[in-house]
Amino acid sequence: MSTDKPDYSRRLVVGGLTGGLAAMATGGARAQDTQAAAPSASAPPLVDPTTKYPKPPFPRQEQDWPGLASRMDPRPDHGEESYRGSGRLAGRRALITGGDSGIGRAAAIAYAREGADVAINYLPAEESDAREVADLIRAEGRKVVPIAGDIRDEGFCNTLVESTVRELGGLDILVNNAARQHAMSDISGLTTELLDWTFKTNLYALFWITKAALPHLKPGSAIINTTSVVAYDPPEGLVDYAVTKAGIMNFTKSMAKQLAPKGIRVNGVAPGPFWTPLQPSGGQPTEELPTFGSDTPMGRPGQPAELAGVYVLLASGEDSYATGQIYGAVGGRGGP
Repeated sequence: MSTDKPDYSRRLVVGGLTGGLAAMATGGARAQDTQAAAPSASAPPLVDPTTKYPKPPFPRQEQDWPGLASRMDPRPDHGEESYRGSGRLAGRRALITGGDSGIGRAAAIAYAREGADVAINYLPAEESDAREVADLIRAEGRKVVPIAGDIRDEGFCNTLVESTVRELGGLDILVNNAARQHAMSDISGLTTELLDWTFKTNLYALFWITKAALPHLKPGSAIINTTSVVAYDPPEGLVDYAVTKAGIMNFTKSMAKQLAPKGIRVNGVAPGPFWTPLQPSGGQPTEELPTFGSDTPMGRPGQPAELAGVYVLLASGEDSYATGQIYGAVGGRGGP
């Protein structure tokens, strides 16, 4: 039978020591929490998104199709001064249609600042805008391949992809972004020629370019298609455009299922009203342009720079489980 007695004094010492260590740890954690909660001196201030960019009314303006960003008032923000990269797309090679202005331009600038080489497609009439983008990409030390041409032509779509692959040494990211939009209040004015123009630009080219690109895309590659809020809430004045944008949404979801086993992700972005050359060059009735975007809860249209991060996320490996998704940026109304 043991005659040992419990050493209460030792328990007290050990217990006190343990409690003291616990208190120290807790106190340290609380101090760290307090320190973490304190705003960094270098942290940017919070910005109210409703006042971050210009609000309507805008000056009355009109341009011939396809329009130039350099002639818009106010001039759109594509992230020229604001976007900061962090190497998230280092070594990647991207093709962006409609990369001279608007959302495509914002994506091109962001991709270059994230370390990617970029090919941009645009119409010959958009050459001056395209030169600006090319200069911005070169300023980041990245390679740029400007390719002018009309994607309504299947042969050109094939050449576009072939030229991109040859000049960049491959292809990892495809952004189908270029679009045709022409407001028409009455379907009686929607001629077969206009319908064909919209469908070939927005839908046919989507098929042609994607088909041409697929043999070059390896597992881990990404396809990003620009659809629209009108795919979900079609307005009466954009019948043909809304049909194509709904088609792009469904193309995205179908192709995501088809290509997921090959390790290729396919996603879409559905912008709401964004301030791009699409609007003053026939996309909106001239008389309605001064109030463009005012009916959103944000009270203003979006700026292309506000979508750059979405296109970067979808192109990067950070979003590797997302495919067949449509990411909305609509200012608070409609969309996915």
